[in-house]
Amino acid sequence: MRLWFSHSSEVPIYRQLVTQVVLAIVSGDLRPGDRLPSTRELARRFGLHPNTVSAGYRQLEREGWTARRHGSGVYVRTLTGSAATPEQQIDQHIAGFFGAARELGLDAAAVRARVLEWLASPPADHFVLIDSDPELRRILLTELRACTTWPIREASPEQCCDPELLLAAIPLCRPTQEKSVRDALPKGFELVVLPIRSATGWLSPWLPAPDGHLIAVVSHWPEFLDRARTMLVAAGLPLDSLLVRDARSRNWRRGLEQVTAILCDCYTAQSARLPQKPFELVFPILAESAAAALRHYTHESAV
Repeated sequence: MRLWFSHSSEVPIYRQLVTQVVLAIVSGDLRPGDRLPSTRELARRFGLHPNTVSAGYRQLEREGWTARRHGSGVYVRTLTGSAATPEQQIDQHIAGFFGAARELGLDAAAVRARVLEWLASPPADHFVLIDSDPELRRILLTELRACTTWPIREASPEQCCDPELLLAAIPLCRPTQEKSVRDALPKGFELVVLPIRSATGWLSPWLPAPDGHLIAVVSHWPEFLDRARTMLVAAGLPLDSLLVRDARSRNWRRGLEQVTAILCDCYTAQSARLPQKPFELVFPILAESAAAALRHYTHESAV
């Protein structure tokens, strides 16, 4: 952004600054999130008094054009228009939705009919976890029930044709199941795709494992066993330092008393009788942000 200042003008310097910044914002030369030059930088570049620049920046902040981030500087805010009340904000979102529908060339009557279908649905009061893998569903249900007080049911994509299952429900799924679940869901349902934890980021603090230690991987979910083994070997753990145990098998506890640590999922940690001596490393499948995503819906219902 280029700036000009006339020291001989009757218009105060701070007002010249405010006007130019506002025009740059509304014209798109400055975008939301752009950082303005520091007070010291602007004063030195144009021979201005720092107090004059500060006065201009304070005015921009009071008028809602910028926001000051402590220790970071002054940034352009996202413009919210003139919507000041919740009702005005809702109107803005509705207008934006119908505007987007027009841009897509959708039939107005069909759009309104779909909106009416959504409005006719009863308010949600529970979640439904939809996944094709029953073993993974047990793990995810264990984690989800620690994140919310709402009831959580489970189903396969094939069961989505049952209207009773989805009545007053918010469907949930993992990212790799999104397409199949969307295809199976009837019209008029919002699908929440659950964020998944980074295995690399979670394992990093525990690696590399010290030499001479035996690590066990225990789970009811075969994919957990395969992925954990692959990650640990890729991270440099010798294959002969790993014990992999499927907790569904009869003699899965064999040899676990000899290991230093057991890596397992949340469901296995709660339901299986693991030896007390080894150190337990419980890997959550869901990312920490999943709890916040669920709270958004339960809070919305309470309001």
